[in-house]
Amino acid sequence: MAGSSHGHTPAAWTGVTIAIIGFCVAGAFMVMAQPLGFWAGMVIVVLGGVVGAVMRSMGLGQPKEAHPVHQVATARPTPATAES
Repeated sequence: MAGSSHGHTPAAWTGVTIAIIGFCVAGAFMVMAQPLGFWAGMVIVVLGGVVGAVMRSMGLGQPKEAHPVHQVATARPTPATAES
């Protein structure tokens, strides 16, 4: 994945940052035994995914054409033959 620039976009960075903040909030409130705060943190985590998806749809994510997995080979390789 390092060669494909996977995740190096503003949409990915923003979504993951918001999700990490949500996990930290949820973790802190879980330790303090405050269920309402825990669920508020989980809402922030989901919000991070929504923000990332919206930013990707706005064109701030990686286009599908740039990712090698989405490129389909059109030419068939020729089979190897034994030379005598």
